Amino acid sequence: MKRSEINAIMAEADDFIRSFGFVLPPFAYWTPEEMQARRAEIDGIVSGRMGWDTTDYGQGDFEKLGLFLFTLRNGRLSDLQRGGGMCYAEKLLISKQDQISPMHRHYLKAEDIINRGGATLAIELFGSASDGSFDGDAGGTVHCDGIARDFAPGEVLMLAPGESVTLMPGDWHAFWGEGGDVLIGEVSTVNDDETDNWFREPIGRFAEIDEDEAPTHLLVSDYARWLG
Repeated sequence: MKRSEINAIMAEADDFIRSFGFVLPPFAYWTPEEMQARRAEIDGIVSGRMGWDTTDYGQGDFEKLGLFLFTLRNGRLSDLQRGGGMCYAEKLLISKQDQISPMHRHYLKAEDIINRGGATLAIELFGSASDGSFDGDAGGTVHCDGIARDFAPGEVLMLAPGESVTLMPGDWHAFWGEGGDVLIGEVSTVNDDETDNWFREPIGRFAEIDEDEAPTHLLVSDYARWLG
């Protein structure tokens, strides 16, 4: 992805989020230079990989295969492992109309996916094989706003604004905006996008960036290079 494209996506996403009455935290609007100047006080942001995240999964076609995310808060894996402390995470996502977030599951993370507003959120579901791998013949059960719902292999769950689904680590899922763009909330256990995603196809989680202009704001994938 070109950095200019990412900068434009950030600005568009901020407007979309605000249109639903949500406002991102102050650090979202810091420049890269401001983050560098405040490095000593923002270790929780950097180590928790909180902030902007825009990906085309390394495939070069964001409009067809991509996702916008902003991590609002993220706990610590060490807390999750000991069973106490900050064991949760929260994100905002934007899934554009017909823009696929590809089929994947998580090793550890359980998550509530919530339609916060906009169009319908379509989620395609499969169960897992006995070893956790993708099984095109496997269905399963999820909970939608606390109500159990069985699903057939490949069934597409349609979530209207206000509706949600709870996905457990073995639930394979892909999703997109149906009929328009969707603002999505995600509430989950601790999030680790570097190691906790298992994609059905061998694709990357983060975009490769063509630095055709300076970043307006840093992505979480920029932190190592810019902030150490």
